[in-house]
Amino acid sequence: MTEKLSDYKYKTPIAIRFSDIDAVGHVNNAIYLTYFEEARLNYWRHAIHWNLQEDGVIVGRSEVNYLKPITLADEIACYVRTTRIGNSSFDVMHILVKITPAGEEICTTGKTVCISYDYSANKSIPIPLKERERMIAYDEPGLILNTN
Repeated sequence: MTEKLSDYKYKTPIAIRFSDIDAVGHVNNAIYLTYFEEARLNYWRHAIHWNLQEDGVIVGRSEVNYLKPITLADEIACYVRTTRIGNSSFDVMHILVKITPAGEEICTTGKTVCISYDYSANKSIPIPLKERERMIAYDEPGLILNTN
C-alpha cells in the first residue's frame, strides 16, 4: 500500500504514553490500533461532525502495516481519510508519522473497515446521508464510491 500524505487533509497529534512502550523501548504493536481509533474519532468529530450519540459506528476489520518503530521520545501525528464508501460500510485509512527536523517520516499505515450501526436494533444500517455527504465533500478527490 503506497500512501501519499498529500492525499490527506486531516491530521491530528497523538500523545505517546509511557504505558504504550514495550520491553525493547518501542510502542507495542497493539497500541497502534488505539492510536488509529483516537485519530478516527477526532476526524469524525472535527472534520465530518458525526454525531456518534445518534448514529453509531462499529469496526468490522483493521489492518496495520508496521514500517518503522516508534519510541517514547518521538513526536507523532496521524493522518486520516475515508477512501471508500459503500451502503453501510466505509474504509478509513490512517498514516502515523514521526515529526522530525527533516520533515515527516511515515512509520505505520493502516485501514479500518467501519460499519454504520444501530445499537438499539443490533444491526448495520445505511450510512446516514449527512455523514455520507460530509465524508464525500471532505475527502474528494480520490474517494471510491460503491453504491451497492
